[in-house]
Amino acid sequence: MIIVDEALIGREALLAAAGHHPFARHALRRDEAVRGWRRGGAVGWLLPPGEWSAGGAVGAPGPALGVFAAQRADGTLSAGQSINLSHADPDEVSARLPVARLTEWDFLWTTGPPPRQPEQERVVRLTGADLPALAALIEEAFPSTTSRPGDPGIVDWYGIRDGDRLLACGADRSRGDIGFLAGLTVAPGLRGRGLGAALTAGMTGALFARYDTVALGVYPDNVGALRLYRRLGFTATERRTSIKLA
Repeated sequence: MIIVDEALIGREALLAAAGHHPFARHALRRDEAVRGWRRGGAVGWLLPPGEWSAGGAVGAPGPALGVFAAQRADGTLSAGQSINLSHADPDEVSARLPVARLTEWDFLWTTGPPPRQPEQERVVRLTGADLPALAALIEEAFPSTTSRPGDPGIVDWYGIRDGDRLLACGADRSRGDIGFLAGLTVAPGLRGRGLGAALTAGMTGALFARYDTVALGVYPDNVGALRLYRRLGFTATERRTSIKLA
């Protein structure tokens, strides 16, 4: 039996309970029929089948783990699905849930455009004609990325070209009412020349034409990227724990 303080139905009820937390605003689409709960300082939800994760939560991780553990036990959540919650102790997670993979990452966001960067005006929205060059650059520069051409969660691709050559690229994975940058990369031989800063600033500026907040995710050991993003205004941050269930 799942014990919660309050059942929540619909995006607006969930966002109100979560204090309009940017991660909740990102995770929950405007047009989705979602259901969720509040329990002991945590607010969580389940997403419809086929979404990027089965569910998530913001706030205190302990109560969230309790609800997710009950949902795994009763079959609401199943092996192979993923959930995402505020930073939780890995030992506590393993004690309460069957874990196939646990990943810690930082969710960063900003509510204002970044300071202007040299050459950011070179950032353009890519088209179908750029797909071969885009695929080649990703394979060369960022083969471990989860953002690739054709992925259903990608809204647009942006990049920096030099003639026919693609020098840098990034994916617009905006959802809900939060702009979101993903898969940003620069050709290996051109790193350290400011292209990453130009790409990030140009994409962020473009997304601020549609959103009041722009966010991105980064692994905490990527010190160089964290330094760059903070310099560009992504100073609000929350450590997250993603769990693939066994």
